[in-house]
Amino acid sequence: MANKKISALDPLGTTPAVGDILPITDVSGTPTTKSVTVANLMAAAPVQTADISSFITGVTAGELGDFDFDDNAIKGFSAEVPTEKTANHTLTNDDNGTVVVMNSGSAIKVIVPSGLATGFNCSVIQKGAGQVEFDNNSGASTINNRQSHTKINGQYGVASIVAYATDTYILAGDTAS
Repeated sequence: MANKKISALDPLGTTPAVGDILPITDVSGTPTTKSVTVANLMAAAPVQTADISSFITGVTAGELGDFDFDDNAIKGFSAEVPTEKTANHTLTNDDNGTVVVMNSGSAIKVIVPSGLATGFNCSVIQKGAGQVEFDNNSGASTINNRQSHTKINGQYGVASIVAYATDTYILAGDTAS
């Protein structure tokens, strides 16, 4: 290789090995050349921390993967409230993490099918006078409750349903038989 100015060398094409020596040209005005290993350079690089909240706007929970909050509280969280349901409603994975509002003057059902993801959870509000009943879809799923309840207790009552295993749910909250 013919002599070249360091500033005229081709850019680095691959990741250098830790022991590689890199030539550095001092740009302070004094024409000196120094060598430094990759390990030295990495050790000298400042570690910066930043508030990443401005970078993660629009990120969905699914994009976070298995994010660990290290036992810290999750603050500022609100659940999506989809359109009110005025007829029987079959839960889908799209209802996961939402508040389902049931609004009817007569009895109405929340059908809990098989196939919802383990960890599925949602809250159900009985807004209307019509009592909300949780239906296991002819045995396709198992709904457990400490008191064997299957309904919300009355208007403005709230119950939560959580899938803790495949097709197996816990119904909790303001419930009745």
